Amino acid sequence: MKNLLLCLSFISIINSVFSQVEHHSHSSNRKIEFPDIEGYKTLICDFHIHTVFSDGEVWPSIRVKEALRDGLDAISLTEHLEYQPHKNDIPHKDRNREYEIAKEHAKNHDLIVVNGSEITRSMPPGHSNAIFLNDSNKLLVDDVLEAFQETKRQDAFVFWNHPHFLSQAKDGVARLSDMHKELIRKNLLHGIEVVNDQSYSDEALQIALDNNLTIMGTSDVHELVDWVFKVPEGGHRPVTLVFAKEKNAQSIKEALVKKRTVVYFKDFLIGRKEFLVPLIQTSLHIEEVKYRDDTAVLLVELKNESDVDFILKNKMEYTFHESGDVIVVKSKGSILLNVKVLERKKSFNLKFEVLNAILAPDVHPEINFNIEIK
Repeated sequence: MKNLLLCLSFISIINSVFSQVEHHSHSSNRKIEFPDIEGYKTLICDFHIHTVFSDGEVWPSIRVKEALRDGLDAISLTEHLEYQPHKNDIPHKDRNREYEIAKEHAKNHDLIVVNGSEITRSMPPGHSNAIFLNDSNKLLVDDVLEAFQETKRQDAFVFWNHPHFLSQAKDGVARLSDMHKELIRKNLLHGIEVVNDQSYSDEALQIALDNNLTIMGTSDVHELVDWVFKVPEGGHRPVTLVFAKEKNAQSIKEALVKKRTVVYFKDFLIGRKEFLVPLIQTSLHIEEVKYRDDTAVLLVELKNESDVDFILKNKMEYTFHESGDVIVVKSKGSILLNVKVLERKKSFNLKFEVLNAILAPDVHPEINFNIEIK
């Protein structure tokens, strides 16, 4: 009995070690990955990040290291211009300083660091990020409209931060004020966060669609990315997927202005149809098609190249032999479908509604695969 207990104890220890190694291996594969779409590179970007140069808790170099580990292509450290809670400990007159530090730490890496700042005012207009700035110091003025005018003089890209922020919208509903309408009309506001940190806003998405604003999603991280978004447990920061012609700052800015974005948030994708559907279609592809022996049941292997676990609802006239109408295609995995096509065909159309992709409030895209059977 004693030997049996020792043996069982040893097996338990070995299993524990293998379990930890397996978990570590999974958590170390943290890079956010999506395929390119036709004509564009899919760039992973986070344009709302804080450090100790405003109300964050880390040095700018840490933000560069986190971005590199997450596989990001571009970041912007957008410190609060007006709100400087660490000024007694880190006094600085230059609002470009955190950008300069981050850019220096990123110079030997394939990471684009964009100069940006957060215009921090009460509602309206609330908080807004200006990125692709030349000099953030010039935005530090009393008149908020003058601050926005200065962003225009510097040809910056400006987006409204967390419009559903509970401290500014007590019911959590994003609404356009007259000032926001004026900023949009004067081309001083170009985008809006539909995702910020842990939250998503249907109303902000509708505002983007109604007012032709760029759809944005950001981490707005103040502490460590790993802590806030539970990266070691398989989580990820929210990001904006930018569809750029090239991987450089100028192409990213052009893509933002042209509204070529999709937001990746938890296990959801949010964006306009002309970019969201091609991204899904490129992420999912048919690996193998064949009939089961001499039956009229067609085996279709569907493979997923993206970081999202796609939740798909069958929209065909045919049903599946071994699953219900809702299936999940795991990230970097595949699923084998048994389609009851009723009679042996040379071609047919595989059609799904993508339940964890959002085009508008309560609107999900549909995707099609035209399959030729050899």
